[in-house]
Amino acid sequence: MREIARVSDWLFRDRATGKIVIGQFPNIPLIGWLVATVLAAVTSGQVSTVAGYAATIALVVWAGDELMRGVNPFRRMLGAMVLAWVLASFLRG
Repeated sequence: MREIARVSDWLFRDRATGKIVIGQFPNIPLIGWLVATVLAAVTSGQVSTVAGYAATIALVVWAGDELMRGVNPFRRMLGAMVLAWVLASFLRG
């Protein structure tokens, strides 16, 4: 049980503040991704296509920022996984 607490502490604790951090607000790139994703879903044609590209770009920006500057290992790993998912989606076509 102690080992689980130690791993959880390492994974989720902000190195600067000592607080447990899973999500942070406001997160502008993530909000941009959400808005663009909704816009892509409720529109059609060229607007939907451009919104889809904007959503992908916003998600890549968010994930790259988390990977490089995440406040704990959980956030950095989440950024890496999302970048890998976006890359795999792109390569799949």
